[in-house]
Amino acid sequence: MTDSFQCVRCGACCRQPGEVRLQDNEVAPMAALLGMGVEDFTTRHTRLRDDRQGLSLQEHPDGTCIFLEGTPPSCRIQAAKPEQCRAFPSAWRYDNMSVCAGGNPSTAISTSAPSRIVPAAAEPKR
Repeated sequence: MTDSFQCVRCGACCRQPGEVRLQDNEVAPMAALLGMGVEDFTTRHTRLRDDRQGLSLQEHPDGTCIFLEGTPPSCRIQAAKPEQCRAFPSAWRYDNMSVCAGGNPSTAISTSAPSRIVPAAAEPKR
């Protein structure tokens, strides 16, 4: 599935529900890119993870990443995005690559029926 993956920056993966878990060393570069202090960035753009073991990026009510914006969609923190995002889809269990133009270029992007994406660290690949 991911052997032929080539990201085309369509933003489909950024619209799927699921936590974007942050590593401790990822917050400062994102804050700096946005011209913010770490404390302000953490307060405005992160939340406590569901497992209460660290921080994740906040998301919109529909599960879309708060840093996905514009038409065509673009990542506002592309230059400092978390490793979890950079590693998509190879380090993820992702059950519907058909929404991703990079995983299936011949398939139209659809966000009407989002699938669940789960970080590999939370649930092992099968």
